[in-house]
Amino acid sequence: MINRRHFSTALAAGAAASLVSPIVRAQSTAPRIRNVVLVHGAYADGSCWSDVIGRLQAAGLRAMAVQNPLTSLADDVAATRRILALQDGPTVLVGHSWAGTVISEAGVDPKVSALVYVAARAPDAGEDYAALAAKFPTPPANAGLVKSGGFAQLSEEAFLKDFAGGVDPAKARVLYAVQGRIADTLFASRTTAAAWKLKPSWYAVSKQDRTTSPELERFLANRMHARTIEVDASHLSLITHPQEIADLILNAAGRGG
Repeated sequence: MINRRHFSTALAAGAAASLVSPIVRAQSTAPRIRNVVLVHGAYADGSCWSDVIGRLQAAGLRAMAVQNPLTSLADDVAATRRILALQDGPTVLVGHSWAGTVISEAGVDPKVSALVYVAARAPDAGEDYAALAAKFPTPPANAGLVKSGGFAQLSEEAFLKDFAGGVDPAKARVLYAVQGRIADTLFASRTTAAAWKLKPSWYAVSKQDRTTSPELERFLANRMHARTIEVDASHLSLITHPQEIADLILNAAGRGG
């Protein structure tokens, strides 16, 4: 026969269980993030994410790449929002290089659960990014910018040596041939939002980067309090080190080991 003290203890335990159990059940049934949207930067296109996409798909994620027109920030953000609209739930939004500006603006979308920056810009709202970058060492690729007819691209030498350093030379020449030309005014754009202030963020610094200063990348990662890795790679770490970049995205999706 249960005495009064044991009865009171059991009653209290039961009451606690009734409070805790729904929370436990809610946590156990919460959907895992399975959507990833990847945004490419300047002098590139969506295919540069191919090796990362294959790894994400193998891990069970649904990954889609944006094809940026590179004509204006507004156009690139609109292209990204069109792909975000196709997602069926929480989504990790990933940006490389210039696309860091794009995801900083588009990442306020309610579907975006996390942001991943890969050797990427990450301006504050309204910030003069060029003025900020000028405080850090000038990357060699800047000298290789060639302008014509209101658009710009990298010279073949700058592309192969500075932008695609570490990429197999034959593949790098193909990437050069299909590089995305950018509007002359693209880099002067300023964001109206800084999604990294609102969403958890991850950052991959490219230690051998000759297109964006690694020191600037570290500053940006620290400023946003990002979970950061450093990759022994040039600017195109998503091509030369796809597993490390895929692992970082998996961590942002809550699927890291």
